[in-house]
Amino acid sequence: MYRPTILWADDEIDILRPHILFLQNKGYDVETVDNGSDAVRLAKEKHFDIVFLDEQMPGISGVEALEMIKRDFPNLPIVMITKSEEERIMEDAIGSNIADYLIKPVNPNQILLSLKRILDNQKLSNEKSTSKYQQEFRQIGIDINNNPDFAQWCLIYKNLVRWELELEKSSDQSIKEILASQKNEANTLFTRFIERNYVDWIQGRSNSKPTMSHTLVRDKVLPLIDSNDKPVFFIMIDNLRYDQWKAIQPLIEKYFHVVTDDIYCSILPTSTQYARNSIFAGLMPSDIRERFPQYWIDEEDEGTKNQFEEQLLGEQLRRFGKNIKYSYNKVLNVASGKKLLEQMSNLMNYKLNVIVYNFVDMLSHARTEMEIIRELASDEEAYRSLMLSWFEHSSLFDMMKFIAEKGADMVVSTDHGSVWVKNPIKILGDREVNTNLRYKYGRSLKYNPKEVFEIRDPETIFLPRINVSTSYVFAGDSDFFAYPNNYNYYVGYYRNTFQHGGISMSEMLIPAIHLTSK
Repeated sequence: MYRPTILWADDEIDILRPHILFLQNKGYDVETVDNGSDAVRLAKEKHFDIVFLDEQMPGISGVEALEMIKRDFPNLPIVMITKSEEERIMEDAIGSNIADYLIKPVNPNQILLSLKRILDNQKLSNEKSTSKYQQEFRQIGIDINNNPDFAQWCLIYKNLVRWELELEKSSDQSIKEILASQKNEANTLFTRFIERNYVDWIQGRSNSKPTMSHTLVRDKVLPLIDSNDKPVFFIMIDNLRYDQWKAIQPLIEKYFHVVTDDIYCSILPTSTQYARNSIFAGLMPSDIRERFPQYWIDEEDEGTKNQFEEQLLGEQLRRFGKNIKYSYNKVLNVASGKKLLEQMSNLMNYKLNVIVYNFVDMLSHARTEMEIIRELASDEEAYRSLMLSWFEHSSLFDMMKFIAEKGADMVVSTDHGSVWVKNPIKILGDREVNTNLRYKYGRSLKYNPKEVFEIRDPETIFLPRINVSTSYVFAGDSDFFAYPNNYNYYVGYYRNTFQHGGISMSEMLIPAIHLTSK
């Protein structure tokens, strides 16, 4: 078993022999010196997990030794021990980035507590998280298999995301695999849940219909406009998953209070053309196509499929009698983000400001197409980390800080999430079949009905019917569609990429967060 090593420098080290024996009996190896010069020398010659430095030693003082050791080993934890409680000495030591500060006389348990806090804190925290998840594992399994309704599925998903985030720093790979397996089981049953309930929701035959894409603005944004004297900012981060929201939440909470941490349900297909147009129109896709044909572009047509979101938003506001000044802003690259940041003060003149930020969607596509991004976002944890790193240094975060400074309310949401696909399922179709890997529509699709959620009549879920024989099929769980032609290459290229368009918790159960400025 590994024994942590301690370097202890004190000009009265002989008096501390009982303390050293105590630590050795507790599983630590302790090497001692009686002056600062030897402490600096030994720190360079040998590996130590932690250093104890007496502040008042002849020759090189503890503070001077601290600075010299930190110059070579900036991450080595150092505990300063002193007889003095003078504020100047404490400030000198703390300013040099010490791990702890103890006042003499110290007792063995005080030393042990400091060691546990510094060296074992992460390990103990991980062990505690692992133990707590093991205790909850059975209950989560019961919840998953207990025929949950939509609200209960949201709680289950939130719980699984919480454990993903808590266990991501753990070195226990087996417990992570168990959690991943339980999440896969949940996704399988969630897919069956959607297959049983989705049509009833869309047809209005269910009293438990959740907030969905076409009711998001009505349910989550318009009430704030009515109850707020200041501008409301509706920030739509394209393809933002709930776990990614939880990753960036601690940064945002420095400036905002989270009023509601809600989950709403994306419509199918969980893709930008359908879900986001539906959000801004307040209508289902086939209704948009029928009522505003000038604002709808079919998939097989040329042109950007979301170029009329501002117009659709205006139509929705007028339909609900909201005669207000509003702005619509779309950020597609770094330059447009910086430009909008410079114009934020102008947005305070509008009652509603919509900002569509496209980074996360670009990241998921880049991860598929660029090898370096594949390596940087090699799994779910790394994908979250990459998104967090971007957000922390983004113009979007700067915009949010500006909004907080002005005391405005903010709704952060998205149009859909994404899922890490692993399992190919074969499908056949003609040249006109769309290219998305998680849903297909067309006239002559051939597939195994047991492997998909099929909608033979698109009008039942208010999707456009391109011709009389158009049908839609959706992949669930972590499946993705693959053509038999050149099958091995196709599967190898797209397996373990993040895709959207189908049915999974991370695609459909997505954040709708209301925040107020601190």
